[in-house]
Parts: sequence; C-alpha cells; structure tokens
Amino acid sequence: MDRNDISWTGAMPAVTTPFTASGDVDHDGLRANIQRMMQAGATGVVAAGCTGEFWSLRPEERRAIYRTTRAAVGENGTAIVGAAGITPEDVKAALKDAAAEGCDAALVLPPYFAHLSDAEIIAHFRTVNEDAPLPIMLYNIPGNAGNALTPEIVDTLADLDMVVAIKESSGNWLNFHRTLTKVGDRIMVFCGPSSTIGVPAVLAGCDGLIDCFPNVWTDVLDIWTLVKQGKVDAAWAVQERAQELTKLFISDSRTLYPATKAAMDYLSLPGGGAPRAPLQPLDGPALDGLHVGLDQILRAVETAA
Repeated sequence: MDRNDISWTGAMPAVTTPFTASGDVDHDGLRANIQRMMQAGATGVVAAGCTGEFWSLRPEERRAIYRTTRAAVGENGTAIVGAAGITPEDVKAALKDAAAEGCDAALVLPPYFAHLSDAEIIAHFRTVNEDAPLPIMLYNIPGNAGNALTPEIVDTLADLDMVVAIKESSGNWLNFHRTLTKVGDRIMVFCGPSSTIGVPAVLAGCDGLIDCFPNVWTDVLDIWTLVKQGKVDAAWAVQERAQELTKLFISDSRTLYPATKAAMDYLSLPGGGAPRAPLQPLDGPALDGLHVGLDQILRAVETAA
C-alpha cells in the first residue's frame, strides 16, 4: 500500500476522551463531540491519541472507543484511532481491535520512555507492519514520545507495505517540511500542530491537518478550506487566533490537555470534563486565567466577524 490506496484529506481533529464522574469513558460525550466536529466540516477524526489520553486507557476501553468513533464518524468519514504501545505485541493487539471495529487506520507512535536508536525504532515498525490488518499512520511527536521519527527514519518506514501516512507533530517547521519533501510522493503527510503552522503546511502541499484545537474552536478546521479556496488572508486570520489559543493553553502553569478540556467546559461543549490522573483539572489562577484569555480571544473573533 501507499498514498494512492487511500483518499484521506482535509481537517481531521484529534478528539478528547471524556470521562464520567465515576471515571468511566463517557461514550455519549465522545459521540456528541465527534458529531459536532463532522457537522463543522471535519473529514474524519483521530481518537484515542495524545489528546485522547491514550496512556490512561485500558485495552478494553480503547476498543470501545474505536467502536464509538467508527459509528459517530459515519460511513463517509475517516476514523483513525491511536494504537500506541511500547512493545510490538501491544501495538499489534490494538491494531487487531481497531480493524475488528471497522476503523480506517491506526495512529502508531514509536515506543516511548525507553530511548532507542534509529535501528531499534525501524525494527519496531517493521515488526508492527508484519501482517498488519489495516493501514498505519506514523506519528511523530518527540516531545511526548521521547523518540523522534526523523525525516531519515520516515524515509525508510515509508517503504513498509502498510505505512500510508504520517502525522508530523514535531512542531518544528524545518522537520515537517523535510519530511514532506522526502516522503510526500509515497505516503500522505498530515500537519499536527495546524494551530501554529497550518497555513504554511497547506501551502507547502500537505494532505491534511490534525489538531486538538477544533475541540474548542471549530474555526480552526477552516484553515484547510480557506487556503484551498485561495482565501489565504482569511486563513492567516484564523491562524493568528489559533496561535493565541496555543500560547494561552500552555502558559501560566497550564498544560495542553487539561486546558483543552477546561476550555470545552467553559464554553459548554461536549467532550470536556476532568482528565485522568496523573493529569489534573485546572483550578485557581490557572483556570481563571484560561477563562479570561478565552473571553478576550473569542471576543476578538466576534468583533472581526
């Protein structure tokens, strides 16, 4: 398989995993959030990834999320789900679950925590690729995984039979562009932090955008459409606000995933709620500052409109 065997494109948000007050996965909230994304113009979603707090989910919970995601996206949308694991066996088990639930692809990180050589990372993906039951989207997010999928590593992995795409979330423009240049003729390249570099990524020829910020502000989805329609100035205006949101969510003792859910709660959107430990809900000055910042940024959006 390669990029010619799939038709994924456009903006596909990385959705949160909401939990009930008792700590179980809130499938109603997950379903409502995914349907909201699709109605706002998403071409699909990525569930149970970093934004979806995959590290806190038990295998049976992930499989149930795969099932809900497939149903909520619908027949015409793309359902990509996280299948992260440290060992190839763990990843393969998640791949089988995702295939059994009818998902379109699995998002696969390099192994995390243990620092690996390039050869070890490549060996891991070669093992995962063997008899993989559905297409693989590579996931480069070294800030979280601790191991990077460099453009050179991706160049090798792009030749594996079941690797058809990559979500490049390094946040480094040069790394993103080098990856796009090296492998874009063989596998699809999606820009992860579209809130910060989405416009230049689309202009450079990426295949789509995957970001967490549409959970909070669905206008981020419009970056793809606006650039494709030639409305680049309007796209840059969305990009500017999205960059302000990014800065707000990761400053003054705030971290991205709890801030995303807290913002969704403040705006009365489905899919928020408390994150799972070790993440903690925002409170005190961090939460107050988030509310003030959201009011300022979104008020500016309304004024500009």
